[in-house]
Amino acid sequence: MATIETCLSPELLSLHEVAAKNVVIVDIFRATSTMTAALANGVSGILPVMDLESCRAKVSEGYVIAGERNGQTAAGFELGNSPLAYTQGQYIGKKIAMTTTNGTVAIEKTATLANQIILGAFVNLEATANYLLEQNEDVLIVCAGWKGRFNLEDSLYAGALAQALVPYMSTDCDATIAMRSLYESNQHRLKLFLSQAAHSKRLQNHGIEEDIDFCLTLNQYPVVGVLKGGELVAVSDGQ
Repeated sequence: MATIETCLSPELLSLHEVAAKNVVIVDIFRATSTMTAALANGVSGILPVMDLESCRAKVSEGYVIAGERNGQTAAGFELGNSPLAYTQGQYIGKKIAMTTTNGTVAIEKTATLANQIILGAFVNLEATANYLLEQNEDVLIVCAGWKGRFNLEDSLYAGALAQALVPYMSTDCDATIAMRSLYESNQHRLKLFLSQAAHSKRLQNHGIEEDIDFCLTLNQYPVVGVLKGGELVAVSDGQ
């Protein structure tokens, strides 16, 4: 039986075996939610980039550039890190180069080792669970956290995904067990519970409560973001 485990911060990756696992990168507020929304709304591919300067340089290669640091759009970038920027189909057929404070860093740290890199978000939770079950490979959930620190929203998502997978996968990972229990205790009041989260409060200070609501709305999309050939692309269940 395939297994599932949870890494609560990229700083703890050295304690986990990454090789040959399907790695789910989670940055609920907001990178993986935004990437999923972009792909579901017609963006042809997303190139995750670790630093701002490298991302800026991708303009010359035909990419639309998206850059965020500390919750705000980086200077000189067309886009920041809001999922709502894509929901009206403004970037259908476009390729996006994206760098964020936490999410793209987590992707960079795992991309060369993992069997697959998969985006994790509440907005496509069911589709992601179905995709992972179809793959029938060991799963490692990597919470992007906040600058290496544990955060509540990513870890709570790990619990939600575990709830969907554990009947069909096994786990002896304490973090997975704990986060599943935390999610099951709070799934009926997800937005209220996560309003306490430190990063939720940071984003509220930037006046983007709509983004937070969007990121916590379950199962808006049937697609899954998967890293292929260095770019994130949309796949559906069964692919």
